[in-house]
Amino acid sequence: MAHFGHHLLTALPGPLLPAIRTAFGLSNFQATLVTTAFALSSGAGNIPAGRMADKIGPTILMVIGTLGVAVGGLLVGISNSYTMMLVFLVLMGFMTAGYHPASTPMILSAVEPEKRGRALGLHLLGGNSSFFIAPIIAGGIMSLWPDWGFRGPFVILSIPTAIFGVIFYIYLTRRGGLAQVQLAKQRAAEEKPPQAGYKRRLIAYLIMMVVGGGAGMSVNALLGLYMVDVLHTTDANASMLMSIMFLPGVFGGTILGGWISDRIGTVKVIIATSIISGLVIFGIRESTLGFGFYLLLFIMGLNMAVRMPVTEVFIMGQTPAKNRATIYGIYYFTMQYTGAIFAPIMGWLVPDHYSYSQIFLFSAIAVTAVSVITSFFIWDAKN
Repeated sequence: MAHFGHHLLTALPGPLLPAIRTAFGLSNFQATLVTTAFALSSGAGNIPAGRMADKIGPTILMVIGTLGVAVGGLLVGISNSYTMMLVFLVLMGFMTAGYHPASTPMILSAVEPEKRGRALGLHLLGGNSSFFIAPIIAGGIMSLWPDWGFRGPFVILSIPTAIFGVIFYIYLTRRGGLAQVQLAKQRAAEEKPPQAGYKRRLIAYLIMMVVGGGAGMSVNALLGLYMVDVLHTTDANASMLMSIMFLPGVFGGTILGGWISDRIGTVKVIIATSIISGLVIFGIRESTLGFGFYLLLFIMGLNMAVRMPVTEVFIMGQTPAKNRATIYGIYYFTMQYTGAIFAPIMGWLVPDHYSYSQIFLFSAIAVTAVSVITSFFIWDAKN
């Protein structure tokens, strides 16, 4: 429930990019700066949030990551200029940083090692549900009240987000939730040090995320604009089509990924899904609007859903318990910053210098090559 509420608003900047571009008459470069501002601020907040979670515990940070996001989203919805919207989007992004570095280590420490993949898959089911539902609701709101443009979804969805934040605060400060937090701390303190060579594996994986993940995330940032400019769909329809990628997460893709990793280990799944990420982008650039395109979006979403819990279980196995929230903060920081750096560069290059198809080709090659190279440095992980 907490993960669902946390992501209701954070799921909106990407799918609403075409509507934001229309509202302010922006170029592609200016439009992609929207996702950059959000990604930079949320990424920057992850490292201090991770440090704070290791020092003071997860409760306050997880509440800020939900209730604070609601306030920021409401301010984005009432902004009346491009600059004001960017400022409030930065505020919302900084608030969102508190949630993940605090919640993930707590969940993983609270369950038995052989069930960690499935437990995290269930948690990620909540987040993926938001990424699926929020764009559909946003498209519906914009269709019913077109004069509101992108503002309507931010204003309306800030209300349930705030309600989730209040409910979660009450839960975490009462007997049941408080006991769960204490149990997680106790189990983390009793864990043995990770397998030798964990620093090398963590560095290799972060490189995979920064270079390969950044190239892949830039494609996600451009997908909505690609649908409008090349496939000739409307702003509202582009928002709703983006939700196809999150269908697998809603219907158990994250739980499936966690179950597979519990059975065969994390490394094999990470390498396979990394290579598939590049191959799917090759397919996207060759497709037209229709069943084939929708299927590729679904496969892209299934691949992401399977990979998400596996990645976080892998990081836990390579990190000492006392530094776990900090390392997760660095991980989420790199995830956000790679997309933030790549997206405006791609927006500047398209369409004045390169076509969407050419940019997607460059990204597909980068993702696939980096996945293969870095796999040799993490292959020996025993978990």
